[in-house]
Amino acid sequence: MNWPALAHGSARYNRRMTTLLAGIDFSAPSHDVARQLIGVTVLVDGVGGLIVETEAYDREDPASHTFNGPTERNLAMFGPPAHAYVYRSYGIHWCLNFVCREDGHGAGVLIRAIEPTHGLDIMRERRKLADPRLLCSGPGRVCQALGVSRAHNALPLDAPPFVLLPREEAVIVAEGPRIGISKAMEVPWRFGVAGSRFLSKPFR
Repeated sequence: MNWPALAHGSARYNRRMTTLLAGIDFSAPSHDVARQLIGVTVLVDGVGGLIVETEAYDREDPASHTFNGPTERNLAMFGPPAHAYVYRSYGIHWCLNFVCREDGHGAGVLIRAIEPTHGLDIMRERRKLADPRLLCSGPGRVCQALGVSRAHNALPLDAPPFVLLPREEAVIVAEGPRIGISKAMEVPWRFGVAGSRFLSKPFR
């Protein structure tokens, strides 16, 4: 497959094949990576916290952006694992995904919610609110709080501005159907910290 240059302002495409990061093998299937990411810390320019909710997507999944093949918008998701895929949802909110599987496959994990631990004052200023439970409880809120935009698309997760730190303690992982989609809604590829106050929506 030929990889055209990304034309998204300061976004760049990095072809390094890093797969093991924060104790997670990003070349694994997306639903495995999504589960393993729960409890991992993600920082963007030093701002972030514990990942408490994720959703997995794969190219054979009709709810995935990659289902119909590569486009200019989703090209990063077909790239090498352990890179970011950032897209705008409904023309309003940026959403952060971590690319997984092998180069060219087209799979990723949506970061749905984070428990804020680093840079809370910066997050509060960006989000214009004080309640820590609402700073990062949803994919659009995550990106606004962490300052993620299209400029982060296709960047490697093992280099600045990103930092991923391994899980420091065991967590109980809940799972269930994905939310906010209209296709393959029954697929149980949504994962989160059971009982967390920082989820975008509680698990049943």
